[in-house]
Amino acid sequence: MKLIETDLPGCVVIEPQVFGDARGYFFESFNRDKLAAHGLSPNFVQGNVSSSARGVLRGLHYQWPNPQGKYVSVIEGEVWDVAVDIRRGSPHYGRWTAVLLSAENKRHFWIPEGFAHGFCVLSERAVFTYLCTATYDAKADAGIRWDDPALAIDWPVSEPSLSDKDARAPLLAEVSEDRLPVYAP
Repeated sequence: MKLIETDLPGCVVIEPQVFGDARGYFFESFNRDKLAAHGLSPNFVQGNVSSSARGVLRGLHYQWPNPQGKYVSVIEGEVWDVAVDIRRGSPHYGRWTAVLLSAENKRHFWIPEGFAHGFCVLSERAVFTYLCTATYDAKADAGIRWDDPALAIDWPVSEPSLSDKDARAPLLAEVSEDRLPVYAP
């Protein structure tokens, strides 16, 4: 298992060691001890799977209070996955990073608590899976607009298919401070 820091501190790409032969392949998708050896110690309490068609964009989602860290991967297809630091007081507030996740590259992406998360589907279909450090809380559910000009995210789609909730999401500057996580170094 190889961990690769992104240009956004806290967000980490995990590349598993893949063992394959003519019969197929095997890899560890999660190993608590190996992640802990690199300073990551998430405690997962919920797992989710979504399936989406090409051009679907989900996000940018977060929870506050009761924030969720997410350990995400793709088991079918390909997505462009994005994390945005939305922690008030963070030196990286409003910065984003992205990674290509696919069934082929078998990468995982760790997005810590306090970050908004979203992805768009690049393949005909994608099956996306994620482990969360907190359970879903409808009262804490929140989002930021995917095309917020202040964030200037370089999405590989110009006219994505959005849910009504995501289409109505506010710009980051429109979110009241009490609805944003707080940076705690």
